[in-house]
Amino acid sequence: MSSGWIDTHCHLDAPEFEADRDAVVARARAAGVTMQVLPAVMAANFDTVRQLAHQHGLAYALGIHPLCTGQALDEDLDRLAQALQQHRDDPRLVAVGEIGLDHFVPGLDPVRQERFYLAQLKLARDAGLPVILHVRRSADGLLKGLRRIEGSGGIVHAFNASAVQAQQFVDRGFRLGFGGAMTFERALQIRRLATSLPETALVLETDAPDIPPHWLYRSAEQRAAGETSRNEPAELPRIAQTLATLRGWTLEQTAALTRANAAAALPRLAALLPASGA
Repeated sequence: MSSGWIDTHCHLDAPEFEADRDAVVARARAAGVTMQVLPAVMAANFDTVRQLAHQHGLAYALGIHPLCTGQALDEDLDRLAQALQQHRDDPRLVAVGEIGLDHFVPGLDPVRQERFYLAQLKLARDAGLPVILHVRRSADGLLKGLRRIEGSGGIVHAFNASAVQAQQFVDRGFRLGFGGAMTFERALQIRRLATSLPETALVLETDAPDIPPHWLYRSAEQRAAGETSRNEPAELPRIAQTLATLRGWTLEQTAALTRANAAAALPRLAALLPASGA
């Protein structure tokens, strides 16, 4: 079994893991997933992701998700600034995230989203931290913000946009996250990107408990009947097999490359990883 996998995006604090969180972490470790990055989504879970990262030897990011900007308070940006300052010397704090723009979900205020996004880019720049970006029908808007506020790169999570947009993120020092969506044969654009992007641009993620790979997918009818499709970080090596197949790599190559890319995108990760890669 290959080891040394990094799940660059896992919501371990999600309520879906409440009943068996320790077992989820244990299964991930048994599968060779030695590191997870836990991004916050709102001020209310800043402490939770930090505590989980310390409890389980993982990493975390602090930020306000675009889907949470509707209920977030303006002063939550001050809370983020204070948290970044308070924990600036915490080696497990590796990024500002999950931040970004979402132009897919209806009912969100695009102006408010942009204000939160730009404010958090500035906080990341001032803290000297990379960012973990949420992109959904919003790649051009994210790039516009990055041109205005130069930062330290990071990861564009669950990337699904054009090759031209992908290259623009790569040119700005970003790595692109690939996960469960890549395992669907119909995900032609994502699979094309996974195949054609520079090998230095790719990182792996699960977005657990979301974005289940094809073998966990349940239709609306199945879900209505009570079947669940919870994703978890232990699925990462099997997800990685899809990338290995698309690229013609071995699993060991895939683990080593994506591990190095994650550490390059989130430099504080390097000090947290076992030197042996085991």
